[in-house]
Amino acid sequence: MQWTMKPGLMKRLLNLWPPFFFSGIRVETIRDDFCYVRVRLKSRPWTKNINRSQFGGSMFAMTDPIYPLMIMGALGKDYHVWDKKADIDFIAPGRGALTAEFWLSDQVLADIKAATDDGDKHFPEFLVHIKDQQGAIVCEVNRTIYVRKKRSAR
Repeated sequence: MQWTMKPGLMKRLLNLWPPFFFSGIRVETIRDDFCYVRVRLKSRPWTKNINRSQFGGSMFAMTDPIYPLMIMGALGKDYHVWDKKADIDFIAPGRGALTAEFWLSDQVLADIKAATDDGDKHFPEFLVHIKDQQGAIVCEVNRTIYVRKKRSAR
């Protein structure tokens, strides 16, 4: 069963969501099957830190709700999905506009379904690379997601 929110509506709502809107974060693409998302962090004076590179909190925030929303969109209403934990590894100063791409493969979705079919909790992990305009990785964010099939769907 598909989630009731369409990708285009989700994109518009995320782009108006205050934590994204005021931080210069913009969702550029959400694929119709929810298996690909591209997010951009604009370079603005208020998105920079004292060293004139992108503020780490904004870099972290641009990855925050994306995988849970993708999983909910791809799997439908029968699942509880939340962020469980995350960590960030800053590799180089993020200068200029930054982008992050998020992917869900058919195999990952099949693994989630299989692991949660009996009502068990599952904690898939996703590594997100945030890149600068030249394609260099400036940081990595590792996100762990909580997924469990709803009692009514077991």
